[in-house]
Amino acid sequence: MGDCLCLSKDEMKKPTMEERTTLRKKIFWRKKKALRKGHNLVSLVNKMSFKSDDGRQKLAAEMLRIGSEKIAARVFTFREMAAATKNFDSENLLGEGGFGRVYKGQLKGSNEIVAVKQLDRNGFQGNREFLVEVFMLSLLHHPNLVKLLGYCADGEQRILVYECMPLGSLEDHLLDLAPDTKPLDWLTRMKIAAGAAKGLQYLHEIANPPVIYRDFKASNILLDDDYNPKLSDFGLAKLGPTGDKTHVSTRVMGTYGYCAPEYALTGQLTTMSDVYSFGVVFLELITGRRAIDTTKPTREQNLVHWAEPLFKDKRKFVAVADPRLEGKYPIKGLYQALAVAAMCLQEEASIRPLISDVVIALEYLANPRTNGPEEPTTPEAEPIASSVIVEDTRHLEEKESELDDHIHQESYSFSSREDELNDVE
Repeated sequence: MGDCLCLSKDEMKKPTMEERTTLRKKIFWRKKKALRKGHNLVSLVNKMSFKSDDGRQKLAAEMLRIGSEKIAARVFTFREMAAATKNFDSENLLGEGGFGRVYKGQLKGSNEIVAVKQLDRNGFQGNREFLVEVFMLSLLHHPNLVKLLGYCADGEQRILVYECMPLGSLEDHLLDLAPDTKPLDWLTRMKIAAGAAKGLQYLHEIANPPVIYRDFKASNILLDDDYNPKLSDFGLAKLGPTGDKTHVSTRVMGTYGYCAPEYALTGQLTTMSDVYSFGVVFLELITGRRAIDTTKPTREQNLVHWAEPLFKDKRKFVAVADPRLEGKYPIKGLYQALAVAAMCLQEEASIRPLISDVVIALEYLANPRTNGPEEPTTPEAEPIASSVIVEDTRHLEEKESELDDHIHQESYSFSSREDELNDVE
């Protein structure tokens, strides 16, 4: 068979110097390729500072293509979305906000009723909101956070698909109440407040790293058919400080009337910024008034400023309560609720309570056995919510121990992508 080179088994196993060099190069490039793939989302987000709108649109689509392997949400086509909403028919329009419109839809095949949010194609901010929301809601799961079912990134279209919340938003039932609609009763208001606070508690204390919601307001609290609240619209959410950091510095964004004063002045964001915003919404629930209402006299247009002097006089507490309640609430419960709101609205952030302490107080206030409307309405009860807030933290610890293991697993997954989410900002 001609000349051949015969090698021993040891010689056959031992690579030459040239082969070793080639092998090292292959391993190096494979590792680099894998590393680059893992950081493509970060690099693409950084490139979104380009001025070209067309370039930003293409980059956003590419980001989602690369990230789709890690994102559990379903990817829809624009054709599917058009079919689900009957070509975005105005009869299916559920609402309209700063970033786009929300339509009622029905998915073909499963016939599942969904909410379809079509973002405004005009702006850079819409792209950022879309990306942050997809990442956040794909990694964070809790009964008081709205569930993201999928998204569409066809061409210039940016669409988010959520579970349908049949009762709409808290704003619809509290601030934009139709004349023939029955107002929320006291216990339902406390139930909504407690559930929304639990959503914030998950973001602040279970998610790792913590998440600052940054846009807590009545229109972003959605209600299911039993008035259970779920936080929605995570486009402005921001990863909170970790390690020795006390805050994150960012552009001041959110809704006027709900922003914490220290955040509005300095851009320094903490979880206590969310606690302040919660206090504003809780005050809206108690009073039935908007955070900012330009139809009222000048001194009453800002809800917090109007309520501050009333917090100091127990005799005026009843005047603060929503007149649509028609006095059907426990006086003691009203005192305690106003005290919780006042503590959340402290000017100094460090004095505000942790949201977990607020949850304890609100679970007490939402309990019909202790705060039902049948309770006598004339006891000489002091506004002692501060004692309610700090009482028996063991109750909170028991609640936390009941959280499913998958929540902590999801938090770990969320932590592993901290850099990607931070860079979207």
